[in-house]
Amino acid sequence: MTTGQPEPSTDADLEWCYDAVHGVSRTFSITIDRLEEPMARHICLGYLLCRIADTIEDAGHIPPETQTELLAEYDRLLDPNGDGSIETFMNDVEPWIPDERSEDWEVVAQTPRVLHTFESLDEVPREIMREPVRELVDGMAMFTDRYADEGGLRLQTVEELEEYCWYAAGTVGTLITGLVARGTSQDRAEEMRENARSFALLLQLVNIAKDVESDYHEENNVYLPAEWLAAEDVGVEEVTHEANHGGVTNVIKRVTGRAERYLDDAQRYLEVVPEHHGNRLSAWAIPYLLAVGTLRELRERPEDVVREGDVKVSRAEVYALLQQFEDGVSRSRLDELRATMAEQPLHQ
Repeated sequence: MTTGQPEPSTDADLEWCYDAVHGVSRTFSITIDRLEEPMARHICLGYLLCRIADTIEDAGHIPPETQTELLAEYDRLLDPNGDGSIETFMNDVEPWIPDERSEDWEVVAQTPRVLHTFESLDEVPREIMREPVRELVDGMAMFTDRYADEGGLRLQTVEELEEYCWYAAGTVGTLITGLVARGTSQDRAEEMRENARSFALLLQLVNIAKDVESDYHEENNVYLPAEWLAAEDVGVEEVTHEANHGGVTNVIKRVTGRAERYLDDAQRYLEVVPEHHGNRLSAWAIPYLLAVGTLRELRERPEDVVREGDVKVSRAEVYALLQQFEDGVSRSRLDELRATMAEQPLHQ
């Protein structure tokens, strides 16, 4: 990678990166707030590198072939032996950055800052992160190219849904596991690797189940498998039509059920994750338990996904969960918290 720019102030840029994560992701904001150094900066930078690609892949206003080209260019920037140029990438992406930037697009606009800060990390964590980030970028480029003629993603089967979930979230799970498992026992590291996919797919499938309306209207993507929609006589371009609310609700229930299959393995991941290098159990247990609560809401009112486009855990429950971890929560309490949140809001 070549930047053609002088090295910026790493301290100032790192602070900007922390602020940026808080702006673009409630879940990762919670996670990073609970990590200590150096893990906090590693996860922060890894997440932002992925978010740049994710924002481009989600951009419904960018033609698919251009999305694919931009993602390929971005991948070359991440290749330590590549010939990518940050100036070329920024010149090509700049015309697609909206005049009124969202916080996601502000991160894209600040790609040089993110990359310089990433390159300032120590070599070992940097190289642990690089491969899974590039796998995510390549996977997203593959999907935008696959559905270029449709103008947006239109996943066909449940197998393809989980393939997409792997690239969008499983790769992030690999990145996290590589960082937090460093220096732990071989057996514990292997158990984490075996369950990392389940942890990541759980979170991603929950997002897909609850965000059907915004995914279609804001990103022009349909992640609900076409084969499941067809079984309900719903066309992929009709997922938000009022007449199809019942059928789409049934598909959302199936995606929710699919996500629930990963709960046990995801919890096992938490039960063995080490607390060292600044890693803390709460950083990953809170997103897991929020997913449990969201699954409860999806089971109880799946029709609200298509009727109101808003199924999520309440702020009051989020606050109640955060309070549980203020004084530390042992791994032995995960079962108790999971059982409670699967049945009712934690604050009630």
